Amino acid sequence: MRRRPAAPLLLLLFVGSGCAALIYEIVWFQLLEFVIGSTAVSLAVLLGTFMGGMCVGSLALPRLVSAQRHPLRVCALLELGIGATGIAVQGGMPGVVALLAGGAGHGATAIFARAALCALCLLPPAMLMGATLPAVSRSLTSDPEGISWLGFFYCGNTAGAVLGCLLAGFYLLRVHDMPTAVWIAASINLAAALLAFGLAARTPVGTDPARPSPPGVGEPAERRADSSAWAVHFAIALSGMGALGAEVVWTRLLSLILGATVYTFSNILAVFLLGLSMGGSLGAFLARGFGRPRTLFGCCQLLLAGAIAWAAYAATRSLPYWPVYDTLGANPWHRVLLDFGRCLWAILPAAVLWGASFPLALAAAVRPGGDPGRMVGGIYAANTIGAIAGAVGFSLLLIPLAGTQQAERSLIALAAAAGLLLLAPALGARLAGVPRSAGIGAAALTAVFLMAKVPPTPGELVAYGRTMLSDGGSARILYMGEGMNASVAVSETPDGVRNFHVSGKIEASTTPQDMRLQRMLAQLPAMLQPRARSVLIVGCGAGVTAGSFVVQPGIARIVICEIEPLVPRVAARYFAKENHGVIEDPRVTVVNDDARHYILTTKEKFDIITSDPIHPWVKGSASLYTQEYFELCKSRLNRGGMVTQWVPLYESDKATVKSEIATFFRVFPAGTIWANDDNGEGYDIVMLGQNGPTQIDMDGLRVRWSSPEYREAAASLAEVGFTSPSSLLDTYAGRAAELAPWLLDSQINRDRNLRLQYLAGLGLDSALEGAIYREMLLYCRYPEGLFVGPEDAREELRQDLVDKQMR
Repeated sequence: MRRRPAAPLLLLLFVGSGCAALIYEIVWFQLLEFVIGSTAVSLAVLLGTFMGGMCVGSLALPRLVSAQRHPLRVCALLELGIGATGIAVQGGMPGVVALLAGGAGHGATAIFARAALCALCLLPPAMLMGATLPAVSRSLTSDPEGISWLGFFYCGNTAGAVLGCLLAGFYLLRVHDMPTAVWIAASINLAAALLAFGLAARTPVGTDPARPSPPGVGEPAERRADSSAWAVHFAIALSGMGALGAEVVWTRLLSLILGATVYTFSNILAVFLLGLSMGGSLGAFLARGFGRPRTLFGCCQLLLAGAIAWAAYAATRSLPYWPVYDTLGANPWHRVLLDFGRCLWAILPAAVLWGASFPLALAAAVRPGGDPGRMVGGIYAANTIGAIAGAVGFSLLLIPLAGTQQAERSLIALAAAAGLLLLAPALGARLAGVPRSAGIGAAALTAVFLMAKVPPTPGELVAYGRTMLSDGGSARILYMGEGMNASVAVSETPDGVRNFHVSGKIEASTTPQDMRLQRMLAQLPAMLQPRARSVLIVGCGAGVTAGSFVVQPGIARIVICEIEPLVPRVAARYFAKENHGVIEDPRVTVVNDDARHYILTTKEKFDIITSDPIHPWVKGSASLYTQEYFELCKSRLNRGGMVTQWVPLYESDKATVKSEIATFFRVFPAGTIWANDDNGEGYDIVMLGQNGPTQIDMDGLRVRWSSPEYREAAASLAEVGFTSPSSLLDTYAGRAAELAPWLLDSQINRDRNLRLQYLAGLGLDSALEGAIYREMLLYCRYPEGLFVGPEDAREELRQDLVDKQMR
């Protein structure tokens, strides 16, 4: 083909292909959360399958497809296949969920079984994606200019990936939904296929074929001297392992600093891909104009050791101490842009060097007379094999077993090893008269020095995350641990308040306000439903919500679903008094699995389903606030069973709160709201729904409250200020019928759109709890027919509601 006019158009093709690929990847991650859960396993499956499929595709295409077939027609067919299989994955994943609902187990074994099933679903489109670069490489000559174009194609592909990441994370999924995003990605694949078909029609096979240069002509001495490319393949594998391992580690650390919103994850991925794209362009330019690609590749890897050390320093000693939140202003997009800049500050240098490594590796491995497809496929495969090892090993093994500090030290070691492997022959040639071991030793000692200087992850960062400067100064860290899915900390303030932290936020505490909420989530349905025998708690936290059932008479079975195995152990150690030793109670079963999957697959029905406070702005949590999730909960309730759900008014805006309430009321149209206010001001609320008609027997509640059988339960409530039945019922703050006009413009959170995580992510820095609560109370009326009991008791409650509105 005529390479010069066609190559820029091929570059455009790769931009579109990369854009579509990242849209698919982000959608698939959300789909995996429904099957596996928002866990490290989901991330490992996504990255491992994505890279593994590309590895298989890059190796298989040169061996299965003849070099006589027009490479651009092959590429066009691959793009069509990617679009078709991408649509099939989106449409078929509900079938996978239905299959699992037919009878799957729980726990670690079941999680990995589900992961394997999901990997099989994602493998076909990933294989087709991996085959595109080797296919197009056959349209180029195997000389420095041709190989440099491959580097530019890689750069264009990653630039398109940046566009796809931003398009999906900030627009398509925020404004539309997952099916829409997939159809747009498939349309981009179709456009790329039509472009490839058009180019193929203009350049029939045999026009300006790839003509290899004669052996030795125009080839640097370094390339002619090294007849084996094993070192280049091994080094690019180590580079891939480091790149994906770093993405896992930095996502873990930066989500602490920036807040684990969906926007934070999109920012981290976009910056990482931007660096790869910039580096790919730089590497292609260097390979084309400077020669000695193996030496340049080795230098990139050694420089990476320093860049990784910088990222470790920035993430633990620089970014957490930037005093930025007081100057953000009211526009939430200012924080998103600032967070993008902070990601650039920390990880861009390393990402650029990893991006430059791939085209330099291609140039170092090229051999005159060889099949470009096989050469590209081999380098691509080695890189992706390393990437798979990095994604799986760092997320599932290294971080849980050794922590992020040791993981970052391992990244430095990988980069240094790759650099020394590549530069060892050159060191001997350049430094005549000086032992080769001296240069190798100096580089190795530098790497060891950098490893020793990697700072540990501060306990204050794990505890308080993005608010570390304002909230964590006086607290003493009692415990800090890094699990597979989350980092956990326990702190104690000078006035004796103990806080339980998960991944940079307070999940529970011993403050009166938080203890009151956790008691309400459990005791409210338990006291209103005297025949309750079995309960399910979603999330363990400090165990206070679950422990509130321990003192309830008649409760025979308590199931706690917790996705991070580290959490129950810490709760048992530091909060046994507050949670009544719930973890050790013989009635308790702790299931280490995704709660949504447990509810989907269990055959058991419960009298009460509740959850420990789970922040809706955390990525992955929105799946526990969808209409489909509440329908699942309702299907697992016995007749008359109750479900409670926490809704924070703080760190939320009105659109977020409305979405949470309206979605719950879609499933529980007779649902009610109970306020955990702060001296009359808004703080948070508890939503209560029932499988069947709801009616509250005020007289029966009074009898239970004063009976000896309920003495411990009444004492537990008295500890948080509920000293009588009326004090508990006074927290009533509305029901679905009265709030319907206020909720008319609400956005319903569905599985297909996960709208809540986008709303909550933008409302994170809001301080509107008082205004939201007062606006809700304007619609609150005495609920005729809800409360049954003596007239004087009902009149007292009616007057209390009037008083609330007048405050």
